[in-house]
Amino acid sequence: MTEPMDPTGRTDRTGRAGQAVGGAKGPDELRRQIEQTRHELGDTVEELAGKVDVKGRAKARAADLRDRAGAMTVQLRSSAAQAGHAVQERASRAGHTVEHKAPGPVRDVVRAGRRHPGPVLLAGAAAGAVVAAGVLRRRHNGHR
Repeated sequence: MTEPMDPTGRTDRTGRAGQAVGGAKGPDELRRQIEQTRHELGDTVEELAGKVDVKGRAKARAADLRDRAGAMTVQLRSSAAQAGHAVQERASRAGHTVEHKAPGPVRDVVRAGRRHPGPVLLAGAAAGAVVAAGVLRRRHNGHR
């Protein structure tokens, strides 16, 4: 880095604060200026090293992204659990409504389904498969 020149063409020897670098008023002042310059130089070198350390910055960024992803996962799990509880509550209310307002034979079937949910789920899955097959067949034949 070149030093600025004054209008006469001579090099201007001033420091950061505009004080003359060579104008120390004794050895103690010169030592203090040297120590201050070393400290400033050390800070500058640390800043440059931090900017050049691409691997370290990438690791820090990856750690930050991992933390964010973890927080999002926790939030999504919480939201899913709340949604699951809400659906379960609605299904329970619907079951109670059907049980109390439906005719006797339907109530018996609902009670049996609540006691043994496996066969009910299997029947529901089979009905869903039949509906899906019908939709796929209509689409394949060109009907919409």
